[in-house]
Amino acid sequence: MLTTATFPAEAAAAGAPAASAAAVGAPSGPLDIGAPAAPRARSFAHWAAEPVPAALPILRARVRAVLAGWPVSAEVTDVLLLAVSELAGNVVQHAAAGGRMRVGLAFGGGRLRLEVADQGARPPRLPDPAGEVDPAAESGRGLLIVQLLVVEAGGELSVVAGEFGTAVRVLLPVS
Repeated sequence: MLTTATFPAEAAAAGAPAASAAAVGAPSGPLDIGAPAAPRARSFAHWAAEPVPAALPILRARVRAVLAGWPVSAEVTDVLLLAVSELAGNVVQHAAAGGRMRVGLAFGGGRLRLEVADQGARPPRLPDPAGEVDPAAESGRGLLIVQLLVVEAGGELSVVAGEFGTAVRVLLPVS
């Protein structure tokens, strides 16, 4: 089961025009203080799912749909779609049975944040980009690929462990 909550906070980040004072019922005439200031574009979307393979394409499609409504370049969109695929795939592969997976996406202040979390107590180890990669290994490169793409895009990849589980966070600048 996949549950969704999407919260466009103060403005339509997709570039919808700010509502005029008349449109929101503000007084006009002698007491009119002018049109309201344009609200800051800030939005958030969050999904929770069972960590099963069937959830992955749904999560990816929902992240793609949200990003399509935000002023985000195709390159940044590609990095985030790959990141959500790899990070959520890791949760599916390593999560304990009966757990939950959370995916959050936030846009504001010139940055995008993607967070993929599970209820696991053992955080993943970020790979050393300068380290050796076993050419015979059949897995284990996803997190390294995400890290390299995020750093190349000017962002950061981090692991955050808390009392409710572990999250891998991607922060990317948006211009």
